Amino acid sequence: MKKIRKFFNINNLSIIVILVIIFTFIFSNFSFAAYPKLVTTLNQAFQKIESWLVSLATPAAAVAVAAGVFMKKFSFGDEERMRTGKKLIRTALISYALILVIDLVLSTIQSLLTNN
Repeated sequence: MKKIRKFFNINNLSIIVILVIIFTFIFSNFSFAAYPKLVTTLNQAFQKIESWLVSLATPAAAVAVAAGVFMKKFSFGDEERMRTGKKLIRTALISYALILVIDLVLSTIQSLLTNN
């Protein structure tokens, strides 16, 4: 696998995006000429991905914040662990807020596009 990545110089995110695009076209009922059906399929796929992202981000953020609090609480005066705990809490809260803002922006864009 390392040789393939080195040969094509592809990172993990681009592999996932390529696979999502390929599977969207494969499982879209083989009717590529029907533009509204393709748009509906893509819209439903993005809504599912968005709901999975929010549903997975909530417990992940909670676990990260709890781990940061415990790390900070049980650091026993070690400043490096306290700093790491603070950074973990801050990063988890910022990431969760970013995911919620992205959800809000996408729903706003979708409502603007469907009203016109």
